[in-house]
Amino acid sequence: MYIASARTGDRVKGKVPGTVVALGAVSLLTDVSAEMVTAFMPVYLLFTLNMSYAQFGVLDGLYTGATAVLRLVGGHVSDRTHRHKAVAAVGYGLSAVTKLVFPLVGASAFGIGATLAADRAGKGLRTAPRDALISLATPPDRLGAAFGLHRAMDTVGALLGPLVTFLLLYVVGTVAGPVFVVSACFAAVGLIVLVAFVRENPRPAPARPSFLSGLALLRQAGYRRVAVASAVLGLATLSDAFVFILVQKATDAPLHLLPLLPLGTALVFLAAAAPAGRLADRVGRWPVFLGGHVLLLGVYVLLLAAGTGYVGVGVALVLHGLFYAATDGVLSARVSGLVPEALRASGLAVVQTGQALARLVSSVAFGFLLQFASFGTAVWAAVGSLVVAVLVAWWLTTRTSPIEIR
Repeated sequence: MYIASARTGDRVKGKVPGTVVALGAVSLLTDVSAEMVTAFMPVYLLFTLNMSYAQFGVLDGLYTGATAVLRLVGGHVSDRTHRHKAVAAVGYGLSAVTKLVFPLVGASAFGIGATLAADRAGKGLRTAPRDALISLATPPDRLGAAFGLHRAMDTVGALLGPLVTFLLLYVVGTVAGPVFVVSACFAAVGLIVLVAFVRENPRPAPARPSFLSGLALLRQAGYRRVAVASAVLGLATLSDAFVFILVQKATDAPLHLLPLLPLGTALVFLAAAAPAGRLADRVGRWPVFLGGHVLLLGVYVLLLAAGTGYVGVGVALVLHGLFYAATDGVLSARVSGLVPEALRASGLAVVQTGQALARLVSSVAFGFLLQFASFGTAVWAAVGSLVVAVLVAWWLTTRTSPIEIR
């Protein structure tokens, strides 16, 4: 009822526009769907289909970034037509349909990979237009708060998704069908909310930028430094699936708790996302973003400690949640402040694409490392790569002016 009355551009308690609340509801429902699949995949692929870590790394990398180039397509088309909502709806719809395809492909690695690619294609198409809708409806000095609120609502879905998966697994066992069907239902409701309640501000006819206009933004020093630094950090960022697998292995937590580990991260993210966004608006978005990766480094180091048990699980998940609170929406807010309105979605898409491709490389490389090297060696490699990445990103920021650093 509240969403239906919230028009784009209206303020919510004087803080953020109503469109952010509506898009937050869409993301909440969609994230229930997505996180159900994310929570189920390690159990399904590693322990039901008995895939190797190397195979899992390839599929996880595909899930994370193989279709990242479609972020550029989604950003360009939405900027050129100025129909960000319509492009986002196509992406949400494609992801919803794929949830019904997963049970049909069975144990086929090719089928699973193709379906994961289609699912991520949907995410690639929708992410930049959605973030552009948020940034175009929000005053520049409130971008951190707006993205923080959106990510907090998104995280409610991330909390519910693994919980729904856990309950389904508890009731019906490790059967794929019910998980994917329920996931598809949540995705479909999210699409309905988008179509019915999210509105765009009326604007003049777009200037119709070319496909290369977004890439041309890399000529701007401040934007280029943010894009390069975020990609470098992406190379050293393990996917959520690997983080949860490593936490379970390092702490000897029972295997049946693995689908619940994302709940810990999501709880912390939910509590910290909005405060982190407001902090970024006050002290600078880039320092907060870089600090989040230092927290992630703490997660990696903790994996090297033996015998931490449930305390280690808790500390790792708290740090992981704070990492997301300090980085996810904060990066979009930072990039939005560097890009003109006419290229907002394209500018966001270029940075998101670089980060997604970097994480694709990270997942594939770490999967092979975990398959053919010892656990300790793999974790030390992750620690070393993240230390180097943080130092490189910090060096890039020292070459900017104080305005650029914000």
